Amino acid sequence: MKALICGVGGQDGAYLARLLLSKGYEVWGTSRDAQMSGFQNLQALQLVERLQLCSMAPTDFRSVLSVLAKCQPDEVYFLAGQSSVGLSFEQPVETLESITVGTLNMLEAIRFLGGRIKLYHASSSECFGDVGQRPADESTPFHPRSPYAVAKASAHWMVANYREAYGLFVCNGILFNHESPLRPARFVTRKIIDSAVRIARGSEEKLVLGRLNIVRDWGFAPEYVDAMWRMLQQEQPEDFVIATGSSASLEDFVRIAFMSLDLDWSAHVVSDQRFFRPSDIDWSQGNPERASKRLGWEAKTRMPELVKLMLDAAGKGLDLTPPDKKTGAT
Repeated sequence: MKALICGVGGQDGAYLARLLLSKGYEVWGTSRDAQMSGFQNLQALQLVERLQLCSMAPTDFRSVLSVLAKCQPDEVYFLAGQSSVGLSFEQPVETLESITVGTLNMLEAIRFLGGRIKLYHASSSECFGDVGQRPADESTPFHPRSPYAVAKASAHWMVANYREAYGLFVCNGILFNHESPLRPARFVTRKIIDSAVRIARGSEEKLVLGRLNIVRDWGFAPEYVDAMWRMLQQEQPEDFVIATGSSASLEDFVRIAFMSLDLDWSAHVVSDQRFFRPSDIDWSQGNPERASKRLGWEAKTRMPELVKLMLDAAGKGLDLTPPDKKTGAT
């Protein structure tokens, strides 16, 4: 079997590459500029030499078609595109183009090549918006509350449309929040972990966050990529919610992280309205019942264990220098 991972350098792409290699796949991976990319996550997992890496611009149909023709994969995992909800408010056009046009180009290229390639598309729990303290499942209506979520919702329905119109084997994975030590430092979970470790080591900094009362369903990324693979092994294509089925507030995440380091979080953490988003989701939780029944998948790691895993990794020599202290950083 041969698989192509679009966005292989990201958190999910790296863990997925490791999983597929362990199953005997020949794995190809793309980034926008493979020659210039550092692939730090692949380096961290010691995978770079085991992959075929190539450049692909998802918004360029010719680029997408060329890579598919060269690779000739059995499975494609489309994880590419702008991935930050917060950044999408600052860069809405780039977010919409990278996600929606990229997904459309991949669907069209697969159709153009005969439709034999199976496609996993990374949808998002952000599409649901605020579900009012009711766990969302595959039938829950979408109410996106950010440019990122609007883009993901559009791409989600394009995948469903191509599945119905052309009979393609294409699936949406509606993943709720999933974290790991490979999560980029700009994401709030890594920001919390890194700051807590620096403070435990003597830093006098304050951790400045936005709203602390938001509630999320947090899982462990290496477990979630297994669900992606399972979706493409089914006899019929179908969309799945992937989540732990439990939720906790951001304040709980902060408290556990600092408490694990014998710190009182309230003495080191500040909530600042400057970091509030124009619109946000108060409460988010998924219902993974369909994935449990049909994929045989369930999350094993809950938020407290996730925090400790990330703290352990952060204490083993990751670069935890504040961004404004790094040479050349702005």
